[in-house]
Amino acid sequence: MDTSSPAVFVNGELLKLYVGRRVRALVQVMRNEGGAMMGQSTDGHQLTIRGSQPLPKSHFVEVIGIADNSQSIRAEICTDFGETCDITAYNRVCQLANGEFKSLFL
Repeated sequence: MDTSSPAVFVNGELLKLYVGRRVRALVQVMRNEGGAMMGQSTDGHQLTIRGSQPLPKSHFVEVIGIADNSQSIRAEICTDFGETCDITAYNRVCQLANGEFKSLFL
């Protein structure tokens, strides 16, 4: 496993803290338009994913890439998680990875 450039677990609220850095987020696809995917983060924020391949509406996708701003990620890797996913658990991982258990995450 390459640990030279770790991706921080983020939700929509935490994304603004990591602008310009490598992040990973779970997004539910809402629509695809003009080479960008619009989706909803695990905590309900609207995010734009640029550089991703179009995925079916309602699918969940984990995106690893660079946070362009507080509402946008430039995708490097997109993994389709399918039509169902436990967003509450993923959102909790984001909170733990940025809170009291931050030292356990890369």
